[in-house]
Amino acid sequence: MTKKQNTPTKISNINILGLIAIIAFNIFLVNSCNNNEKKNAVEAKPHDLQNYIMGTLINQRIYNNFEGDADEVGQKVFEKLMDMENSMSAQKGTGSIIKLNKSAGNGQFIKLNKETYFIVDEAKKFYEKSNQTFDISMGPLIRKWNFSESNKMVVPSKEEIEKLLEISKIEDLELDPETQSARLKKVGESIDLGGCVKGYAGDKIIELYKENGVESAFINLGGNVVTLGSKPNGDDWVIGIQNPRATNGRYIGTIKVKNKTVVTSGDYERYFEKDGTRYHHILNPKDGYPARSGIIGVSIISDSSTRADFLSTSAFILGLDEGMKLVESFNDGCIFITDKKKIYVSDNLKSAFKMDDSSKEFEYVEKR
Repeated sequence: MTKKQNTPTKISNINILGLIAIIAFNIFLVNSCNNNEKKNAVEAKPHDLQNYIMGTLINQRIYNNFEGDADEVGQKVFEKLMDMENSMSAQKGTGSIIKLNKSAGNGQFIKLNKETYFIVDEAKKFYEKSNQTFDISMGPLIRKWNFSESNKMVVPSKEEIEKLLEISKIEDLELDPETQSARLKKVGESIDLGGCVKGYAGDKIIELYKENGVESAFINLGGNVVTLGSKPNGDDWVIGIQNPRATNGRYIGTIKVKNKTVVTSGDYERYFEKDGTRYHHILNPKDGYPARSGIIGVSIISDSSTRADFLSTSAFILGLDEGMKLVESFNDGCIFITDKKKIYVSDNLKSAFKMDDSSKEFEYVEKR
């Protein structure tokens, strides 16, 4: 990563909705600057910053209605995210996850830092809570499918997938809470935190905002939106839910939130098509193939960004009925979009969700 990329860019004279549409986020802020905010611009001026970290464009909006420098806080956020990326990435850097994966099968425990150990431990616990659908041990299969490089995407053979499933077992991930270290039993095994690191990062950024006195802000971590407080005028944040079958920037509805996170998983984020079949990046741990659950998009609304990241993946794999049961067992909210272009919303979001589908292709169905 170059020095230029690591330097936050302050955005001027750009409407945040337009920006997010341009950069192809799958979930975005709607009407972020209304008339009341303009009237109160002196008291609560928005500071918009962006940077490319964790393989995605990160956007922050921090209002300056606190004793401190919004731009300095934004820089602290970017530095925090870069530290987390180095520690938790399975693809780049020299962090402990890379060391853990390289040591697989040699019997050695690898020391993890406090945050990395916490998220690995939480992910392993959630594996059972999610009916074995959220699985960080899928590293070998993730590398084989290679959704990160569009020019190298191929469908692995059934034999290759079955072989890789043998070394994609979370039971082989051993954790030592006393030393906060971990090891993998078999050569070739690896873990990948890509399905939860942005969620965990969202929670840590909210903590950082609060520590620095920020009262009103949001951050968009490549589609994981996390909000602090409300807008300075007291209004809720309004988040658009991406239309899974349209150009990014178009949405099928909006959700009002305050002090909440909105995390979406969909089959349109990273995918390729071959012989009329769409192969997306959300793999089912039970068979090693992209999940086929009848869901094309699911959004989780929660007060925990970490849990929302776990749930969005699991709910997508489980499908409408079992997925909604799982989400509701945590008292979180969810929006499901099916391949039949029907939209289902959990009861606790009925008053906050507004259908707004310009394509006229989707149908809002009351929960059964």
